[in-house]
Amino acid sequence: MLIAREDIEKFCEVLRKGGKRVVFTNGCFDILHAGHVRYLEKARALGDCLVLGLNSDASVRRLKGPARPVNREEDRAEVVGALKSVDYVTVFDEPTASELIALVKPAVYAKGGDYNLDTLPEAKIVQSYGGEVAFIDLVEGRSTTNIIEKIKEQ
Repeated sequence: MLIAREDIEKFCEVLRKGGKRVVFTNGCFDILHAGHVRYLEKARALGDCLVLGLNSDASVRRLKGPARPVNREEDRAEVVGALKSVDYVTVFDEPTASELIALVKPAVYAKGGDYNLDTLPEAKIVQSYGGEVAFIDLVEGRSTTNIIEKIKEQ
């Protein structure tokens, strides 16, 4: 379910007051692949519901370059939101998910194992209110960049 950015804070407050352990993760999720699916399943297993912060198209371009995203944000939101492991999706435009995390206040912030506490700018915000940061191992050889490179070789 897609939740408007302006509604996410109150929405997550209701979830928390209802006793839900909210897990949050974020990313581009441009070309969905098995690595994404496995990662999101593991993130969802850390709590009662998974809120996914999806990078806007402009944000993806800033992070990945002018040729990305391959799929526009409305399509990416629909696809990732259809996964059984993802309960809610909201789109953000900032360079990091820090502002969004401050609104969501998840019990757990899940991020890929290619990060650590020193390289994850959002970690300090999560820790400031007593939240937990969890790192999930990536699936070897599964990435959107690899898929794009393989297509280019064809």
